[in-house]
Amino acid sequence: MAVVPSSDYSARHLSVLEGLEAVRKRPGMYIGSTDSRGLMHCLWEIIDNAVDEALGGFGTEIDLLLHRDGSVEVRDRARGIPVDVEPKTGLTGVEVVFTKLHAGGKFGGGSYAASGGLHGVGASVVNALSERLDVEVDRDGKTWAMSFHRGEPGVFDDGPDGPRPDSPFTPFISGSELRVTGKVAKGVTGTRVRYWADPQIFTKGASFITEELLGRLRQTAFLVPGITLSVRDERGAEPVVESFRFDGGISEFADYLAPDAPLTDTWRITGTGTFSETVPVLQENGHMVPTEVERECTVDLALRWGTGYDTTFRSFVNIIATPKGGSHQLGFEQGLLKFLRAEVEKNARRLKAGTDKLEKDDVLAGLTAVLTVRLPEPQFEGQTKEVLGTPAVRAIVSSVVARGLGERFASSKRDDKAQSALVLDKVVAEMKSRISARAHKETQRRKNALESSALPAKLVDCRSNDVASSELFIVEGDSALGTAKLARDSEFQALLPIRGKILNVQKASVSDMLSNAECASIIQVIGAGSGRTFDLEQARYGKVIIMSDADVDGAHIRTLLLTLFFRYMRPMIDAGRVFAAVPPLHRVVVMNPGSKPNETIYTYSEAELQGVLAALKKAGKRYQDPIQRYKGLGEMDADQLADTTMSRAHRTLRRVRVSDAEAASQVFELLMGNDVAPRKDFIIAGQGLDRDRIDI
Repeated sequence: MAVVPSSDYSARHLSVLEGLEAVRKRPGMYIGSTDSRGLMHCLWEIIDNAVDEALGGFGTEIDLLLHRDGSVEVRDRARGIPVDVEPKTGLTGVEVVFTKLHAGGKFGGGSYAASGGLHGVGASVVNALSERLDVEVDRDGKTWAMSFHRGEPGVFDDGPDGPRPDSPFTPFISGSELRVTGKVAKGVTGTRVRYWADPQIFTKGASFITEELLGRLRQTAFLVPGITLSVRDERGAEPVVESFRFDGGISEFADYLAPDAPLTDTWRITGTGTFSETVPVLQENGHMVPTEVERECTVDLALRWGTGYDTTFRSFVNIIATPKGGSHQLGFEQGLLKFLRAEVEKNARRLKAGTDKLEKDDVLAGLTAVLTVRLPEPQFEGQTKEVLGTPAVRAIVSSVVARGLGERFASSKRDDKAQSALVLDKVVAEMKSRISARAHKETQRRKNALESSALPAKLVDCRSNDVASSELFIVEGDSALGTAKLARDSEFQALLPIRGKILNVQKASVSDMLSNAECASIIQVIGAGSGRTFDLEQARYGKVIIMSDADVDGAHIRTLLLTLFFRYMRPMIDAGRVFAAVPPLHRVVVMNPGSKPNETIYTYSEAELQGVLAALKKAGKRYQDPIQRYKGLGEMDADQLADTTMSRAHRTLRRVRVSDAEAASQVFELLMGNDVAPRKDFIIAGQGLDRDRIDI
């Protein structure tokens, strides 16, 4: 049913809506956007209110329900929103929280020492952007309830189908009523908020994203040890039920986030610092007076270095994620870099570091860290709280990080000494490889005819300068190179031979990779750099085609080459510019009668061969016996290689794609990494697999 507009418009309506109407006109200012991201932000505002209660020691269970009708409900067992009348406004606490901007227990700083909520606008913004919002509070032995329509309090006349956002609505005119709807046992408290997002505000198709929702709830469970977060999603054919609880805190979070094998244990660093800031304080007479207040900032950090080179960093302020960083992240990076620079200088002779200085990327390589700071009334850039602005936090975090690392590096324990040495070795190796890569990059750009001697002598280049149409074939061995030279189209096909199996770069360091002749040649010929300096636009060839023998060794070589591309030239794979050639396994010569020339059929698997032979027998045709089985590319003559593997008109290429980089990284680490036991388990478990499923 359509909502019947009221003909009355009292001062009461005006006082409630004057603030919330601004939210409805400019929702992006408060929630960032009006798509799925903004819809999720509204949900986090309600969940964070419940989590702030848990942080204060009230209630350790929070339940989230996603109803079939598109509404969402958050339940907690905390103290419950106050139901008594707030003297300044004459409204109940429930109505103040849901209708007044900049009102609540966090805005004044009285009820929460450090909370995710800050501006006192979260619940009221969600209310303003909801077509309907129902709140129930268990407190004082009773269940209290109030409903709102686009921010305005009133009563819905629901039918037998239960609460609906389009039920007839009657707003309060002279005064609000906080209804008593039931009784609860003594001591039972909690809050339940259910709301329907307003379709007038949010774009069509905006919805709650299950994966993002589960990720955020898991993250919160890591950040608040001991809290249980449960979700039930009833929107699909089958309900999705998940529950999260982690007692290990951010140490467990860092281990969960880490994408690689550990080089060090997960180190936990904590500390506090104080600072002064001048803030306007509301006096009893209603005036705002600038007052200098003393603040305390608590820093909690979990970090570990791994054997990989990717950086995974998460930062939080009062458990609110700050994905764009801020002063706390700057302080962390400053303290980490300053401390490790000093340690490298002290150990320069052992590390052979020379006079070069570490840079930020050197110390962050392979680092997984989770940083949380807690402080009252932090300064954020906007209501979305993605960047912390409080300047004093930078120096406090930097000091805590340097002090904590100093204690770890000065420890006399054997494990601490060994791990500290490994960290220094890793960051110095990263520094050296960065300097080497910079030197390589200067010589890796495509050379003109006069400079072509800088490229490897064994490269057989093509004539065309058109990158889009050019192809680089990486071939296995000189015998295959000789045939491929005759089979290629020299206008746009270039050849680079490699000797057997290249270095396994999943296990090797960057410096070992760069010093390996085969790896260095491939990177140099492609001409776009490697690792973080890789520039896809500078790649000299539109396609890179790995052409190895159709046997187990050829598959191994192909895997090693793909590992090199995945680790150091991943944008080539992401752009779909890396391919594997598919050479034939068999050559069947069909003998035709009379002067009719014989027919040649190539097959690419044993099953295909048997099928062809069966068809020939059925048709009464004869073929040369024995069937030729190619053991390598070198066994083909140039015409055969061109027709089957290199000619654009007849060849088959298999494009290499990375649909999920993180999952692919785990598989590469399993198959090519240092840890033998998981690989052995994988091989034993998969010994019944069909060969085609494991052969790249």
